[in-house]
Amino acid sequence: MIPIYEHKVIVLPSDIDENRHANNLCYLRWMNEAAIRHSDANGWSAQRYLELGSNWFARRHTIEYLIPAFEGDELTVKTWISDWRNIRSTRKYCFLRASDHQTIAEAETLWVFVNLATGKPTRIPSIVTDSFVLCSTL
Repeated sequence: MIPIYEHKVIVLPSDIDENRHANNLCYLRWMNEAAIRHSDANGWSAQRYLELGSNWFARRHTIEYLIPAFEGDELTVKTWISDWRNIRSTRKYCFLRASDHQTIAEAETLWVFVNLATGKPTRIPSIVTDSFVLCSTL
């Protein structure tokens, strides 16, 4: 089991907005990519969730931008699960710039586990929760 997953990204020219830094939507994309890869690394691919008949749906994202990311910056997105609560889970993220090790943003997503047949939230089974290690902080 991988408690804290590290996802590497490079800020591309297409990620830059009119303010000349990484657009807010890029952070959401990177968060989603990191979450998916962390789940994959712990044995839970998209296909396995489909076979289970359930999957994760984002309920809320929170991002605190500390300093901007610029074109060419190499970032490490660290992600971990901080809690399980019946039908929901909180996943946290920390964005670090490789060149100076600065934290450029911190974020979290509240995920809800949903039964795909009914479209309704469902209890997270232990087969899922047992595949991940909870971490309260980095």
